[in-house]
Amino acid sequence: MTIATQDFAATDLIELVRQYNPKADEAKIASAFEFGAEMHDGQFRYSGEPYFSHPVAVATILAEQRLDDATLITALLHDTIEDTRASYAVVEEKFGQEIADLVDGVTKLTNLELSSSETKQAENFRKLFMAISKDMRVLLVKLADRLHNMRTIKHMAPEKQLKKARETMDIFAPLAGRMGMQWMREELEDLAFRVINPDGRNSIIRRFITLQRETGDVIERITADMRHELETSGIKAEVYGRAKKPHSIWRKMEAKQIGFSRLSDIYGFRILTENEDDCYRVLGAIHRRWRAVPERFKDYISQPKSNGYRSIHTTVSGRNGRRVEVQIRTRQMHDVAETGVAAHWSYRDGVRSENPFAVDPTKWISSLNEHFEANDDHDEFLEAVKLEMYSDKVFCFTPKGDVVKLPRGATPIDFAYAIHTRIGHACVGAKIDGMRVPLWTRIKNGQSVDVITAEGQTPQATWLDIATTGRARAAIRKALREVDRDRYIKLGRELARSAFDNVRKRATDKALQSAAKTLRLEDSDELLARLGSAELTAQEVLHAVYPDVAAQTANLVGRDRAVIGLGRNQNFRRARCCQPIPGERIVGITYRGKGVVVHAIDCEALSQFDDQPKRWLDLHWHAGDHPPEYDATIEITIGNDAGVLGRICTLIGEQKANISNLTFLDRKPDFFRLLIDVDVRDAEHLHMIISALDAESQVAEVARHRDPEKAANGSERL
Repeated sequence: MTIATQDFAATDLIELVRQYNPKADEAKIASAFEFGAEMHDGQFRYSGEPYFSHPVAVATILAEQRLDDATLITALLHDTIEDTRASYAVVEEKFGQEIADLVDGVTKLTNLELSSSETKQAENFRKLFMAISKDMRVLLVKLADRLHNMRTIKHMAPEKQLKKARETMDIFAPLAGRMGMQWMREELEDLAFRVINPDGRNSIIRRFITLQRETGDVIERITADMRHELETSGIKAEVYGRAKKPHSIWRKMEAKQIGFSRLSDIYGFRILTENEDDCYRVLGAIHRRWRAVPERFKDYISQPKSNGYRSIHTTVSGRNGRRVEVQIRTRQMHDVAETGVAAHWSYRDGVRSENPFAVDPTKWISSLNEHFEANDDHDEFLEAVKLEMYSDKVFCFTPKGDVVKLPRGATPIDFAYAIHTRIGHACVGAKIDGMRVPLWTRIKNGQSVDVITAEGQTPQATWLDIATTGRARAAIRKALREVDRDRYIKLGRELARSAFDNVRKRATDKALQSAAKTLRLEDSDELLARLGSAELTAQEVLHAVYPDVAAQTANLVGRDRAVIGLGRNQNFRRARCCQPIPGERIVGITYRGKGVVVHAIDCEALSQFDDQPKRWLDLHWHAGDHPPEYDATIEITIGNDAGVLGRICTLIGEQKANISNLTFLDRKPDFFRLLIDVDVRDAEHLHMIISALDAESQVAEVARHRDPEKAANGSERL
């Protein structure tokens, strides 16, 4: 298959680029086109079309946004490293490091399963933000890639269509909106809506057709009225009208719990002016002619959104009392509203556009990472990410008139923590516009908030149900952990005693103080608190006092010869999903450049490698004695009585096993359910521990815990 025999050609793309960037490197674009076509030769899409038609379509979408050469070339090559014989080195040699890095970045984004379980989703969201922080164009290519895939989704199997559509609705559409690419967000949402709820979408379209038959072309009539009003006022502006997208209307119907016939603002109008002053003149003319709807006015020119969006929004009662939404902005503001951060790389007449309203994408992503870099809690991280991506903002004021931006639905608690953590901790009440209000009150645009504080006040657990921002919730949780310090110290003492007993040592105050000094902690209480809250492991504490403990296991099977069947210089890691331990049947899966990941033979994760037999290795554990350093997780339900957890730790210690971590899954008035990570020698050792725990009267249930959702190639804790 040659380029000449296809329905698409490099000249078509180059001609499109030439219209906005006559200085483009046409030879390099043509070379990328030829290379991509060659690499994908013989590959076909679900539709039966040549596969290379997809990269060309992605590049065309980006060219329509007037993007630079490097982004377009990346689009043409974005699947070559993943799906063809091309490698990073080959792409770098032919097209340079910049493009090779961009293609590699898109490949890594493609491999992220963003819609998987929450723990993995949080980890992959972090990777996503790390990737796009290096170069935002990676995300622009990925969004265009998803858009074309959604446009052609009908050729996929129904179950795959549904999965892709949900992922698009939950992640890619909101991300496009957060990047300021509103046109793309709306199209992605509508394409996903077509798959997820075709009946709902069709019903809205049918009602639109019926409404138009009954009322005529309302959009054309209102547009003409607005143009006449602006001409009368001597204002030069362009007026555009349209019916809102089916998904947008459906979302309003769901939110307001009303039917289509009762929905008022289903039409939207956009007015583009020459300058900012004219925006406010247009607003005056519109409000003089039509009655403004109360509480439906937003001025994003004086208070821009964090993604750079600027516009005036107002809703008025138009013909026959029907409400219409009007957006007023300059042409430069409109460019940013349509293309978002893509405006940062766009060209016009061969010159990179200098749009004063475009947000620097580097600053945007840096501010995003700033909120997340210190957050190790998966729930808190996802909470913060989704708030940043999905929530609109409200603008409120301090008593001094300073502006505070918060997510929609924020409360005075969020406001207090946005000012300062100290203010949040001491909050006892709030006034909104001078009136005392409950702390759960939702703040509205333009309101003035005054936080009332008191000495001695501390955060309450109920605040977690009131706060909505990641910053407030993280600060509250941290403060509550401090309140639980005594409980963590008590738990840490039991963990330390069990670990020291395991090697026939005593966890004396002197020994613990010595460990704290070695680990550069303030005192033994701080050491025990960190141990009880799982910030330290008992093994770390033990080795801080007795570094020669490892010498006691010199005659045991070392890690370097624990697994038999590996090739020369091959390293192994235990899979986190099944935590294989000596004595169990195992198999290895090879990873290029990452060694071998060892799984238990019955691990559910192995099914994904059924069609890759060349990656399987037949392995088995060394028959000798192994040291107790292989962690396994036990899930246990125990009675919530005094001393029960201490007895559990004692039982595990009596079996010569070390507890490396404790995680509470559920706390009820009568029972606790938790995960205990224990370091064991082999399968028999683990069986002895579980049997000893099962015999305890206060243990309701105990079993080994395995988590198929954990990354199969994650490294072990050693």
